[in-house]
Order: sequence, then structure tokens, then C-alpha cells
Amino acid sequence: MTANLLDFDLEGLAAYCASLGEKRFRATQLFRWIHQKGARDFSQMTDLAKSLRDKLQGAAHITGLPVLTQHESADGTIKWLFDVGNGDAVEAVFIPEDDRGTLCISSQAGCAVGCRFCSTGHQGFSRNLTTGEILAQLWFAEHFLRAHLKTNGERVISNVVMMGMGEPLQNYSALVPALRVMLDDHGYGLSRRRVTVSTSGVVPMMDRLGEDVPVALAVSLHAPNDELRDKLVPLNKKYPLAELLDACNRYLAHAPRDFITFEYCMLDGVNDQPEHARQLVELVRHHGGQGVSCKLNLIPFNPFPASGLVRSPQQQVQAFAKILSDAGIVTTVRKTRGDDIDAACGQLAGDVKDRTRVGTRIAQQRTVMLKPLPVEAAPKEARGT
Repeated sequence: MTANLLDFDLEGLAAYCASLGEKRFRATQLFRWIHQKGARDFSQMTDLAKSLRDKLQGAAHITGLPVLTQHESADGTIKWLFDVGNGDAVEAVFIPEDDRGTLCISSQAGCAVGCRFCSTGHQGFSRNLTTGEILAQLWFAEHFLRAHLKTNGERVISNVVMMGMGEPLQNYSALVPALRVMLDDHGYGLSRRRVTVSTSGVVPMMDRLGEDVPVALAVSLHAPNDELRDKLVPLNKKYPLAELLDACNRYLAHAPRDFITFEYCMLDGVNDQPEHARQLVELVRHHGGQGVSCKLNLIPFNPFPASGLVRSPQQQVQAFAKILSDAGIVTTVRKTRGDDIDAACGQLAGDVKDRTRVGTRIAQQRTVMLKPLPVEAAPKEARGT
């Protein structure tokens, strides 16, 4: 079987070239052609010796993922659906802004974590993506966008977020080489501060990531106490908040930024009450006697029928944010982008053959009552439960 060179980071490609009897500098040349120039054909690589090109023709290939669909939002957001074979497809999203271009990448076909508010989780889980399949999303998007936007070869994607389909840290062995290619100056040359891995809280892998390839970290928090988080993020039963926040503080010793981003999806009547905000302040300011250096990113929920949940009203989101900000916590409200093409946060669903019972388990979760904590006024029950 011939090797797909998208599967290799630079060290892996050097080892592969060594197996062909070639020196390391040839791997660096090859790596640049693939990632910096988007080459697909070895005949394009004019500074490689013809003997090496001939070897590669028979032993290797550069193959991306077939694009099944492409949708462009009114705000310029672009979503692609990529075929990863055997009935599975994954999504990636490009989000243009004035000062950056962000690509949201998938790491798995589906997701086994089963967060109640995430449409990917409701599809269940099929398999992990390979390193090449993770990188193929960036490789295609970068070089497509250069042509589409007529940039004269200038780089378009400045930020990558591993926030697409899947839990990246449950696909660790494929994730790490992909991150190394993103960061490598001979690859995409991205800053560690501009590559973000999002996790629902796989504590052991957070520790490994801090040692192996520390990039920016975003943690899907979504609740200020274990009782509620158990219902929204089932992984919390294995790694509860105290363990998760301890891991965040350990990660900060290696992180390229001096804070962890906590993602918090705003669910009407579920986790958006003033008392939840006050509990959140207590949690992040005083955990372990030192708190956690963090930024809170409040995310408007993007509804889908199977969730049984409703987006918090804007007024409620702003009131929640004010409590956090008044307590000295840097707080932002994520601007919803691409929701007209189902490309907003939590909406990526792709097409997955569920090989687990996660879809059934989530359906059963809909019978669990999600109520706000008691507050001064009479509490309002969660809608749709």
C-alpha cells in the first residue's frame, strides 16, 4: 500500500524519506511543497531530484478528502462536508474576520462524549480520523481559499480551532502529529497561541498535551457544579470539576497563553440563572484556594430539535455576563456566525454511522429534568424537557 504523505509530520516524513534512501533535507523540501504550496503531484516539485520523484510516484501519494458539499453563509463563513469513507462524512468551517481567518476542524467522525446540547454528539460515534484526514481539512481549505479569495499566495488561515466534530483528546495519537504540522515553520507556521484544542475535559490527555505540544486550550465547562454538569457533559462523571480545574492549572504551566478559555453554552432555564453565574465566579476565582486564570466565552445555544433545549434570551445572556465581568472575570459573548448554513457552534453534524449506543443514551437523557437552581424569584423549568 502506498503512503499518503499527509499522514506525516516532518519527523515522520524524514523517517519515510530515509526508508527510500534519501537525506533529511529532501523531506523538508517535500514537506514545504505539500503544505506551503499545496502540491498534489510530484512532477510539480521541480527542485526535487528526478530520481526521488520517480521513487515517490510508485511509493506515495498526496490525497485529500473528497468534498461532498460546500455552503457559503451571507456573512462569508464557508462550510465543507468531507467524505471520509464507509458512509461517514465530517465538517469543517472557515470563519473570516477583519484581523484573522479561523478554520474549525473535526477530529472524529461523530463523538462519543454525548453532550446534551451538541448535535454532533446526538449522531453518535463511528471512528477516529487519521492524522492525514485531520490535516486534509486544513490543506484543502488553505489552498482553496487562496485561489477563491485571490490572495496571490498569501496565507489565509491564521487560526485553527479543534472545535469541529469529535473530542480531540480522545484521538490523541492522530491529533499530536497534526498539531506539529500546523506549528512547523516548514508547514503552516501557525503560532501556538493561534492553535486551540477544545476538550470536554479528558484530564489525563490534558496533562499529556501540556508536555507534548502545548497550544491554547479551551475547556467546555457549561455548568458551575457537578450535579448539573453530569447531566450536560456526561464525561464529568469520570472527571469531575475539581479534577478538571486542577488539570487546567497544571496545563497553565506549559500553555502559550496565561489563561484557559472556558466555553459556556447558554441554555434557557437550565444553566443561565444569576445563581449559576455566582457559582461560576466562586468556582473559577477560588478553586483550590487560588482559582484558575481564565476567560469565559458565553456561547448562544444553536437549537436543534433532538436536544429539547432552548437558547437563552439575549437579555439573560447579558445579565449573566455582567455578573462575571463585575467579579473581574474577562467575559465575552460569542458572535453567532454561519447559523444560516448550520455552521455555528454545536451545529456541525456531518453524516455518521453510529457504531455505539451514544445516540440512544442521549435520547434517554431527554427524560432528565433540567431545572435552574432556586433563586429569589420563582424558578422557571427548562423548556422542552
